[in-house]
Parts: sequence; structure tokens; C-alpha cells
Amino acid sequence: MKAPYRADQVGSLLRPDWLAEARRRWKAGEIDAAELKTTEDRAIVEAVRHQEAIGLESITGGEFRRDWWHLDFLASLGGVTLQQNPGPKFKIEGQSEQPPIPTVTGRIACAGPIMVDHFAFLKSETTKTAKMTIPSPSMLHLRGGRASISKQIYPDLAEFWVDVAAAYRVSIRHLADAGCTYLQLDDVTFAYLCDPRIQATCRANGDDPDKLPQTYADAINAALVDRPAGMNVTIHTCRGNFKSAWVAEGGYDPVVEAMFSTRVDGYFMEFDSARAGGFEPLRLLQNSEDRAKKVVLGLVTTKLGELESKDSLKRRIDEAAQFVPLERLCLSPQCGFSSTHHGNALSQDDQWKKLERVVEVAHEVWG
Repeated sequence: MKAPYRADQVGSLLRPDWLAEARRRWKAGEIDAAELKTTEDRAIVEAVRHQEAIGLESITGGEFRRDWWHLDFLASLGGVTLQQNPGPKFKIEGQSEQPPIPTVTGRIACAGPIMVDHFAFLKSETTKTAKMTIPSPSMLHLRGGRASISKQIYPDLAEFWVDVAAAYRVSIRHLADAGCTYLQLDDVTFAYLCDPRIQATCRANGDDPDKLPQTYADAINAALVDRPAGMNVTIHTCRGNFKSAWVAEGGYDPVVEAMFSTRVDGYFMEFDSARAGGFEPLRLLQNSEDRAKKVVLGLVTTKLGELESKDSLKRRIDEAAQFVPLERLCLSPQCGFSSTHHGNALSQDDQWKKLERVVEVAHEVWG
């Protein structure tokens, strides 16, 4: 079976305390980059072995070399500067800390390989499918919107999207040349735009939230125009995952048609709480041109340590199968366990038990 797999994962894993300490010391100038890399390598190898032992087919590096799931990659593109957002903000429930905003101050370009060395190391350490996660091209736009993109550089936003797609095509080619066959585009935009509060913030930033879902879908499709043969691509979307906090709520109805128009192999969709609404929007997948597309049901929460029961997960899979045939469904956690270096409010033991539960249930449901 090609990716996405019946039992899959979103990507990020909780950082061991000793890795977090090494990164702190590196930022403080107490150790050099070589010593940090040695520590990161050790942590990644341990995580890979644990994933393999559980029985996962897709193996990630836990995003251990990043501080943020998206900003480390985006800041490596030419023309992008990280700045504190002076304008309207998306509120993270219960949190005062706000991540920087990727701000466009020059022409967008990919001058050289981005995180290819991260992927190459991961691939060298596993015989399973090494999975690479990068932020979706739409993540250069959503949080700051038109207000965060220089009007001097891009008076016409159409030119901005052309450059973004071109930069992503180059970056994806670099990953393919390194042997990447499973790429995930992390894209909170679709899920965020289900929330009327987020839609209001978009308007304040100078954008039309009714048009944005299709704009983002078109950007993804343009980025994948030259997708290498043999590379499977998925999209992951969720409503926020910062220290177990969330940002948005609302069912997928306003965005699902545009999202399903993207030319990818599968969709990791958050369904771990009532904030995500019901499974009814999945029926639109039946109308998509590609009947091979899959939905990976994010039923196992990464925000809390309580372990979901097998019976409850199977019931929810049965509910989803009323709208999408069972053979087109898969199972995963709803998000990563540590989308940022802070990590979520659960233990390493909780994390591994949840991933084990995903594999167990997938085996029992699909064989």
C-alpha cells in the first residue's frame, strides 16, 4: 500500500529533555553547531527505532531540528523575514505567546536546498518510508495576509503566488533528488477558515476569506505541477496545536470543496473534538475526480494524555465510513505531538501509547 498508510502519523514528536537542553545551550552560545547536531542525530535515531518498533510504515524525524513546524522552513526562502505581527492576530486559546509572522520583504525564491540534509539523515536511518513534512505554500500568506506582503515588491498578489509556486517546485525537486517519496504539506489555513473569527481577521488584513480557500488550493496545485513521479503528497490541516492549545473551531463545510480540489493523494483531517464538526463534509470526496484519494482520520488527540479506547475509535471510523468508503480511510493522531519546540501537555509515554493505539486499531479494522 502506498502512502498515506492505514496507520499513519502527522510528524512532530515530543523532544527529549536532553535535546531541548542542548538546543537551549546552543542558542546561548554554550555549545557549537556540531555538538548540537550530534545530539539531534542521537535523538532522531532513538525516535526512528521507536516508531519502527511500534509498527509504523511512515517514519519521521520528529521535526527535532526545528523550533516551529513552519517558520524554520519559510524563513529559509528568499524574500521572507520573521517579524512580530503588528496587526490583527489569531488568538491562541489560553496562551499569551504569539509566534512571529513570515513577512514578505523581497521576491520569493528558493536559492538552495532547504532541510534536504534533515531528510537525507532520516532516510539513511530507516528501511521504512521516510516522511518529510513542510509547511504549505499558503502559510506564507494566511497569518499576516495582504498586510504582511510588501506592496512595493508585489503590487499584484498574482505575481506573489507565481513566485511562491516556483520556489516550492524547486524545493520539492531538491527533496525528490534526495530520495523523498512521501511529502506532507502542513496547512492550517483550510481548518482555520472554518471559523468566523478567523474570517473576520482575514478581512481586517485586507483579504476576502470566501475566496481564500480556492486561492490556497490553486497555490498548492501550482506548487505540485512538476511533482516527481513516485512521490506521494498529502495535506494535513488542523485548528491549532500550540502547547495543547487551539486557535479555530468550526466544521469543514466552508472549505472542503476547495481543499478536495487539490491534486494530492490524501488529507490528514482533524476530528478529535466537537470543534471539527461532523463527518458529513467528507461526502464531497466521492465527487472528486480522483477516486484513489484517501482521508486520514485524525481521531486520536495529541493535546491530552488520556488514551482513546479501541471501541470508541472503531465507532468513529464506522461513522466516517457512512460518507467515504472504508477502503479510502486511514487513521492517525489529529496533529503532531510537538508542533513547536515547547511540546504538548502529555508525556513521552502517552505519546508512544497513542501511536501504538493507532497501529493496533488500524490492524483490527483493515487487517
